[in-house]
Amino acid sequence: MNNILSLVIGIVFGAGLIVSQMVNPQKVLNFLDVFGTWDASLILVMLGAIAVYAAGYFFWLPKTNRPILAEKFDLPTKKAIDSRLILGAILFGIGWGVAGICPGPAIANITSGNIKILAFLAMMLIGMKAAKLLERRKIERYSK
Repeated sequence: MNNILSLVIGIVFGAGLIVSQMVNPQKVLNFLDVFGTWDASLILVMLGAIAVYAAGYFFWLPKTNRPILAEKFDLPTKKAIDSRLILGAILFGIGWGVAGICPGPAIANITSGNIKILAFLAMMLIGMKAAKLLERRKIERYSK
């Protein structure tokens, strides 16, 4: 039952990305082009997402012992702003600004057959694998 509910939630999320045009790289690039063809409509999408998240985080989360679809919460424990976080945020921002798409909308847009989306997803997967390999090498180097 959890898998079915998770699938339904994912479909609703993907549909929201499609309806809000977050899967349209040009719409996103126009949003990021503040001094050119700026399209501020995605601010409403972001504010809506923040409102839903905040309601769950501040009103529902404190009143529950466990999530609906898992045995326990898996909340982040790391609070420090370090070089890895900053570098990751910079790389994510550059990728978003260059491609006009981020991972969620790219996955929602996978069935479009758009070669740019498929290339983005391929590069995203390569980048994730490279990051894991680099982290493993770093751990191995400092554990000796």
